[in-house]
Amino acid sequence: MMAMTTRMRQATRTTITPMTTLLMTTRRMIMPTIMPIIMIIRMITATTITTTSIAVTTIITAIPMLMKINKPPQKRRAVVSDAAGSSEQSAGMSESEAAALYRLMTWLSPSFPVGAFSYSSGIEWAVEAGDVTNAASLREWLAAMLTDGAGICDSIFLAYSYRAASSGDDARLAEVAELASAFMPSRERHLETTAQGRAFIEIARAAWHTAQLDRLVGACKTAIVYPVAVGLVGAAHAIPPAPTVHAFLHAVTSNWISAGARLIPLGQTDSQRLLAKLEVVVADTAKRALAASLDDLGSAIFRADLASMRHETQYTRLFRS
Repeated sequence: MMAMTTRMRQATRTTITPMTTLLMTTRRMIMPTIMPIIMIIRMITATTITTTSIAVTTIITAIPMLMKINKPPQKRRAVVSDAAGSSEQSAGMSESEAAALYRLMTWLSPSFPVGAFSYSSGIEWAVEAGDVTNAASLREWLAAMLTDGAGICDSIFLAYSYRAASSGDDARLAEVAELASAFMPSRERHLETTAQGRAFIEIARAAWHTAQLDRLVGACKTAIVYPVAVGLVGAAHAIPPAPTVHAFLHAVTSNWISAGARLIPLGQTDSQRLLAKLEVVVADTAKRALAASLDDLGSAIFRADLASMRHETQYTRLFRS
């Protein structure tokens, strides 16, 4: 029995020894490869922990700083607010000035429905005849109309009707309105200015009704042309005459340029350049009109007057004048 047990132990030892040897050999082969990987993992873990710690520390440190920065500077803000308020009071407009500007911009805007877009004041014939062919020739044509034609004459009528309406001189107002209506050189120009004058009065009365305007319209006793209509409405709402004349001339000039842009044609940028170049001419014409008398009325733009007459029989037309 003992001999059999001894032989079994020897067999077991013989079996285990090769397996153990294999495992140890494998370990020796693998360990050199695994150890660098383990070291890298340990380094990454340490770095992550350190970075996280730094980030947490930074956030904890920054929060109080941000809270301090974001606190509103009470005294400084009060000083800035006071300065802004003082600046607004010195640079701002009064209530009446703001109302005057708002109404002028509305009444003399291209969107105000007086039908100005359908009239060219004879420019359509001038384009067909070859008198106006580009931006330069259109500028010369319009500058002449402003300084020596409809521009200066209509502005004088506007200024005089404004003064007569403001002073309550109904007899003088009736004379100016009648003269302005008779001053048109052609049937189409008369249609153009009376149609726009009527539309201007009707829309202004409907949207900004005042009893004073009703009385002034009744005092005219004749068809009211466009510049006289603007003068009456401006006076009825106590809008100063100088900005009223300037705004009127700007509206008229813009409409002439719009007609020329569609007829020549011109691009939008060229149209704006043209309006910019006529800025000084418009300002000078307004200044002259405000200082002029009725004795200064007169036109020296015969070609433009002929254009408005010949437009009546022009074969192909886009505009009513």
